[in-house]
Amino acid sequence: MKKAEMGTPHLFRCPISLDLFTDPVTLCTGQTYDRPSIEKWLAAGNLTCPVTMQKLHDLSVVPNHTLRHLIERWLETRHQFNPGLETVDPDHSLVATLKSTLESQEVSVISKLQALEEISVLCEESTSRCSLFLQLGFIPLLLELILGKVESELSLDHVKFLEQALACSLQLLANGGVKSLDILKEDSKQASLVNLFKQGTNSIKLRICQVVDTISSSSETKDLCAVLGRNRNFLSQIILLLPENSEVSEAAVRAIWSLCSLESNGRNLVREGAMDALVAHISALSAEKERRERCFSPLAVSAIERLLQGNGQAKEALLDNPNGVSSLVRMVFGASSHEGSESAVNSLTIVCCDSSSAREEAIRAGVLTQLLFLLQSQCTGWTKTKARMLLKMLGSSI
Repeated sequence: MKKAEMGTPHLFRCPISLDLFTDPVTLCTGQTYDRPSIEKWLAAGNLTCPVTMQKLHDLSVVPNHTLRHLIERWLETRHQFNPGLETVDPDHSLVATLKSTLESQEVSVISKLQALEEISVLCEESTSRCSLFLQLGFIPLLLELILGKVESELSLDHVKFLEQALACSLQLLANGGVKSLDILKEDSKQASLVNLFKQGTNSIKLRICQVVDTISSSSETKDLCAVLGRNRNFLSQIILLLPENSEVSEAAVRAIWSLCSLESNGRNLVREGAMDALVAHISALSAEKERRERCFSPLAVSAIERLLQGNGQAKEALLDNPNGVSSLVRMVFGASSHEGSESAVNSLTIVCCDSSSAREEAIRAGVLTQLLFLLQSQCTGWTKTKARMLLKMLGSSI
């Protein structure tokens, strides 16, 4: 191997020659080789892919322009950082190259998408590389790319780019990059998030909700959580996802649950209709056994419990909803986890404590039977204690 190539990232080496690609081409199997090496392999009568050993149904090769471009930029960056070509950190030079590619105004969306795919692979391979991406400011860069001007109609390539950029952002956030999210405090960036909710695919919406969950679950970003919780348009877009009954609604429920970690956010969510949306969500799920058994319905009940704590408006919203109390009654013994049952019991205790009409409605909905079933189950001692307290309270109304 040439001395100048001792620090070459393995992604830039031909699998046959192990040297730096000079003319990368891709076979029908998706594997990339240097043109001279693969042509020599095929000329020798080999009809398989050297790496996968799959039989080649098509012997043609396609130039890999994206990889060639990345290598060219890597070489430029390497010379900038180390003109003498002394030993360099291949990871650092590769990450710098990927960053340069994403920042360039001359690179196509497709090439940037392929760069994002490389970032995702590199993050999965090594946590140290994730740290390097964070050190070089990739989260602010990705957010700038995601939240730039959102067109009224997104092209297919742009949609794929946004989905992959959000996926990469979540990978990096999972490795400790939450401190890099202050860019989301800007009004223009929040407006872009709202537009992405309106224009984006379900995958984009799901990933935005996952970012919100990450923000709201971290003690380091409570101030950002509060900022997002004051944006009525943003909250409304999350609430609108609840009727989906899909992965998107699961992510929306979790985002709302996390946002409720701040009481001020809970009040704002109630004002935007979160209580009615959550009641409708768990009512729809409890109507079908298969959906009820999915793990996200208890989280919706827990979100209702969070909204009710110390929030008079939330109590009024639940009591004003014709299905509010009855939907909670169904979840006392109908939730797919003991946590869901406990949240339902706690929520009913809160609303029944100072409302005789709520107690009467709960009894009509069959809460006494549900509580007796719960007491005979394998739920926790704490849940049973709560259930007995609720039974005692309701007993005075009989």
